Amino acid sequence: MMTTDDMACNELINIDVDTLAPHDLKQEKLQLSATLRKYYSFCKRRVSVTNGLFYWLAKVLVIVCHNGDVSLILQTFGTFVASKRASTTVWNCCGQTFKELSSIHKHVARTHDTDIHQLTQSTFEVLLSQIEKEATSQQQSTEKEPVDISSWIPDTSHITGDQLHNGPGEVLLLYCYCQLADPQLICAWQKALCEKLQLTGKVRVATEGINGTVGGTKVATGLYIKAMCCHPIFNIMEKEDFKTSNGGAECFCDLRVGVYKEIVPMGVDPDALSYSLAGTQLEPEEFHKEVEALLSKGDSCNDTILLDCRNFYESRIGQFSQCLAPNIRKFSYFPDYVDQNLDLFRDKKVLMYCTGGIRCERGSAYLHSKHVCKEVYQLKGGIHKYLEQFPEGFYRGKLFVFDKRFAISSNSDIISECRYCNSPWDQYQLCSTHFCCQLVLSCSACRQGGHTACCPICQTKGKGEEPSATPPQREECECTAMRPRIPQDAL
Repeated sequence: MMTTDDMACNELINIDVDTLAPHDLKQEKLQLSATLRKYYSFCKRRVSVTNGLFYWLAKVLVIVCHNGDVSLILQTFGTFVASKRASTTVWNCCGQTFKELSSIHKHVARTHDTDIHQLTQSTFEVLLSQIEKEATSQQQSTEKEPVDISSWIPDTSHITGDQLHNGPGEVLLLYCYCQLADPQLICAWQKALCEKLQLTGKVRVATEGINGTVGGTKVATGLYIKAMCCHPIFNIMEKEDFKTSNGGAECFCDLRVGVYKEIVPMGVDPDALSYSLAGTQLEPEEFHKEVEALLSKGDSCNDTILLDCRNFYESRIGQFSQCLAPNIRKFSYFPDYVDQNLDLFRDKKVLMYCTGGIRCERGSAYLHSKHVCKEVYQLKGGIHKYLEQFPEGFYRGKLFVFDKRFAISSNSDIISECRYCNSPWDQYQLCSTHFCCQLVLSCSACRQGGHTACCPICQTKGKGEEPSATPPQREECECTAMRPRIPQDAL
C-alpha cells in the first residue's frame, strides 16, 4: 500500500518542470543555505541518474542555481498540490474546487508561496539525510578486505629451482580482454607470479584486460598458464588461448610489468572504442578457406580485402599471399591509415590478421566504427594459431616476434631481401649505429663488408661515432623520417 510520502514523490516525478515557471522571477542569483548548497552539489553529481525523485530534484536544482530566482518553489510544488487532492481529478484548496491540474497549479503558484518555501526546506533536509545514509551504505557494501595475491600464486615447493631455471624452454604469447576493476592489483600479482616462476618478458595491464609475452622453462610456463586459468577473472581463458613457440627466458632482457591505458597501444581510448565492437572471429580453418576462395578468383576479386594489421617491418619478412600490408611503422598509426583510406574499404569484405589476434580486436572495432565495410572478419589466434595448423598454408615467410629472436619460422620461404645487395634475406638485426634503434636486413656478406647500419645515412654517421657504454636512446632514423607517416594505398 502506498504511503502519503510515496504519493507525494509520484506527484513530484510527474510535474513537468520544463513548462512550469515561478510567478516572481528575479535576475539576481539566489543565496542558498549551506544545507541546500551541499544538497545541490550532491544532486549535480547524480544528475545522470534517470529514475525517480533524485533525478527530478537534481534537474530542478540545476535550473535554480543556473537561472537564479525563487524557483525553489518547484521542488515541493508537487507535494503541496498532492495534499489538496480530493479525488483522481478534483483538488480542494482555500475553499475552492479545481477540476484541472493546470488550474490547481496556477492557484498554488499564486497563493501559497510561503508555504512551499517552508516545505522545501524541510523536504530537502530529510532527503539529504536519506541520500547520505544511502551513499554511506553503498560505500560500505563495496569496501572489501585487501586481496592477498599470494593465493593466486601456485605452490612450487615440489619443484626445484633448477627446473625453473634450466631445461627446455618456450615463449608464451597471450591476451585477454575483460574488465579489470583494479589493474594495479593484477599488475602486482603478475610481477610476483613471473618472478616466482623466473619468467622474463613484457606484460601490459589495463582496465580493458591483459596482454603479455613471457619466456622461461616449460615447467615455469606450464605453471603460469595454470595460474592464469585458475584466476577468478582470467578463468575465462583456456590453454589454447596461449600461443607457444621455442625459446625461453633468454629471449628477453628482463621482466617488465606495468599498468597502461591500453593493452595494445592503438592510441584510441578504450572507453570511446570498446573491444566488444570487434569483427567476427574466424577459426584458422575458416580463415584458410576464405583466403583460398580469394586467391582462386585472382585479379578478378574486387570485393574482398585481406588486411595485414601489423607494422611494415613485420609484414616485410612474412605475410599472406595477395594481402594489403600498410606501410606504417606503429600500430598507433592504424586509425589514421583507415581514416585516410576509407574509400579503399568501402562496401568491401575485410579479412584481418595480425600476430596473435590482439591488434585485430581493436583494429576491426575501429574499422567497424566507420560504417563503410560490408563485413569485417578477423583471424582468431592470429598468425600464430594459423601456422600451427597450416605451416605450409597461405602465409609465407617468417613471423616477426617482439623479442631477441625477432622472427620464428614454419616454412622455408624467404620473401624479403638484403637492404644492400637485394639477395634473399630475412634475418633482422639492430642497426649498428649507437643512436638508431631501427631493424636492418643486411646479409652476412654485406655485414662482413661493413654494411651493418639500417641505411647509408646511419652508416655514415656511425663511422665517426665514439663508443659509449650508455644505452642508445630511441631516435627516429632520418631514412625512416622520409617515409610517409600514413601511406595512401590503392588496390
